[in-house]
Amino acid sequence: MSDDTRSELYAELAAVGPYGTHPGHALITMVEPHPGHEYAYNRWYEDDHYYAGAMAMPWMYAGRRWVATRDLQLLRYPEKSAVAQPVTTGCYLSTYWITAGRYDDHMRWTVAINKRLNRDGRVYHDRTHVLTAFQDYEATVYRDGAAGPRDVHALDHPYAGLVLQVVEAGAPEHRPQLLEWLRSRHLPKRLAGSPAAMVTVFRPTPLPGDRMTYVKQVEGVDTRLTLLWFLQADPRECWDAFFTGLDTAVGESGLGRVELVAPFVPTVPGTDQYVDRLR
Repeated sequence: MSDDTRSELYAELAAVGPYGTHPGHALITMVEPHPGHEYAYNRWYEDDHYYAGAMAMPWMYAGRRWVATRDLQLLRYPEKSAVAQPVTTGCYLSTYWITAGRYDDHMRWTVAINKRLNRDGRVYHDRTHVLTAFQDYEATVYRDGAAGPRDVHALDHPYAGLVLQVVEAGAPEHRPQLLEWLRSRHLPKRLAGSPAAMVTVFRPTPLPGDRMTYVKQVEGVDTRLTLLWFLQADPRECWDAFFTGLDTAVGESGLGRVELVAPFVPTVPGTDQYVDRLR
């Protein structure tokens, strides 16, 4: 193997293009390790893939893993979900921020590195991608206005939980209206007095044609919105008071429907904590 890493190009690349801190894009991936592979999958992701397949890449500057133990899985709804069948599927969630304006640059790198990892036997295949999508940023709604961490900090701040919500507009032309209703009316009302400090809203983008074959193409790129609720409390402690009925509220708006509401807690990096509580 050649030791030539073309390092002279790094100086050229660093001198051009956007380099702000705004999370202009995200990778949101919910995965189900196959039965009997929970520990091995977790160790592969913790020890290798989180870094080599994500954080070491250009323009992916923040990340966090989340886990849904069985009791958290059983809180999910609606029972008939277009995202997860059954709705309890997908016990690990990984979230990453990508620098605004650097989506194309990052995608060229990620496709290339994942092909290399696969070729070198560093991809764990005993898993199912339930929901894996790169996303474009749309909005952040804060509970406390200018006080507290911003969305750029969300994956580094020690939040106690996260709720993943997937909303589907009735038609592509309705998605802008659904987004505006969420941003200006629904989310501010729901956040007030809740343990959620912020909600970030993204819309999914198609995966490239040369993606890895074990990752299915993204559904709902013209109709879906993906919401991440960042919680200052364990979701089990506040579920009934704040997170039931989100599907009813969206349905009553006449603008769309909820396809998934799923709570998670953060993993403890470098450990197998919670792995024995997935089933």
